[in-house]
Amino acid sequence: MSEAALPLAMAALTLAGILAGYRVALVLAGSSALFILIAGLPTAYFNLLTSRIYANVLSNWLLVAIPMFIFMGLVLEKTGVAERSLRAAQRALGGSAAGMGLSVLVIGVLLAASSGIVGASVVLLALLALPRLQEAGYDRPTSAGLVAASGTLAILIPPSVMLIVLGDQLQTPVPDMFAGAIGPGLVLVAVYGALVAVRARGLPQLAREAEGSVLRLLRDLGPLLALVVAVLGSIVAGLATPTEASGLGAFGAILIALLYGRFRLSLIMEAARETVTTTAMVLLVMIGATCFSAVFKAIGGDDLVEAGITAFGTGPFTVLAVVMAAIFLLGFVLDWLEITLILMPIFAPVVAGLDFGNGLTGDALLVWFGILVAVNLQTSFLTPPFGFSLFYLRGAAGDRLTTTEIYRGVAPFILLQLLVLGLLIAFPVLVTGLI
Repeated sequence: MSEAALPLAMAALTLAGILAGYRVALVLAGSSALFILIAGLPTAYFNLLTSRIYANVLSNWLLVAIPMFIFMGLVLEKTGVAERSLRAAQRALGGSAAGMGLSVLVIGVLLAASSGIVGASVVLLALLALPRLQEAGYDRPTSAGLVAASGTLAILIPPSVMLIVLGDQLQTPVPDMFAGAIGPGLVLVAVYGALVAVRARGLPQLAREAEGSVLRLLRDLGPLLALVVAVLGSIVAGLATPTEASGLGAFGAILIALLYGRFRLSLIMEAARETVTTTAMVLLVMIGATCFSAVFKAIGGDDLVEAGITAFGTGPFTVLAVVMAAIFLLGFVLDWLEITLILMPIFAPVVAGLDFGNGLTGDALLVWFGILVAVNLQTSFLTPPFGFSLFYLRGAAGDRLTTTEIYRGVAPFILLQLLVLGLLIAFPVLVTGLI
């Protein structure tokens, strides 16, 4: 049996199990246990896996930020605070077709910065903004693409669960990951806004709603903006760790609900139950991925992957291109969490040893690489057939949209994401400028 046979068989079996619809965490852990036996590794390796699970997942205080940020977002969504902010943005920018499209984009940014939950953002925007976009004259594919892309910003703009997981896997400071994602997030918003402006040309002027006073706008948007600034500002400025800031965010969301008179114990308990469910799913996948990466490396998988990458060439940008292409293609069939937990422990050491001639080394190089991966993984939410944002949008839109219209609508936004990915590779300062 060749040295490549076992790693290839393990990878193929794992991918087949995931695509067959079995639980990802169980597939990863099960294939790990199976190949410990097939490869003839000592049974003591099971004890090693237990130690790695405890050290990497169960005792990792950084991961406490995940349930806290999820809870914060769910509280804002279930108590109606996010909906109130969306309506305020629509009143402020809704005097033209372009203004209506930009208001959806703006509230997508606010939802991203206050929750980091793609599903909640896409569903909320679909329910509230999709009818208004179509009334403003946007065609159905453009409306679908704008809602899906704006909601998907939640996975990139901090505080993002994906950035926390990426920082943990790459062993880079999460505050640096958050700071590095701000520039790319703003660039994405800018190119999305340019597309909205182009698509809005020639559409009729809307009948402007009563805007209300500036005081009303501040009342509706001010608390949410203050929460975003407090959470992100405390992390980027080094005043709080991501775990501490996540607690501040969860507490702040409850205070805002109280301020608006939307606090209900039943809603808080519902948000808590959903937080437990989501967090358990994430951590179980992380446990399974920890087992998978340990066994995959033990049977020579990391050497096989490195040889496969360098087979296309050993130049740093050639290696980077191959890695980015692999992540993009896997995004059509796998979730970001699976790609991150399976591939980052393998790809990161390869990239860390390269010199791209841009002056980046150490943590700065890995932060840059991590943000490239994050922007690339963001496309996995929009790429058919398994893009989660597409599922969320299709379910929330009902009869307003067909699956074909959704696919047509997201295509320009996927191309814009790839364009921004190219800009980040060419101009690393867009990532490192705030670190």
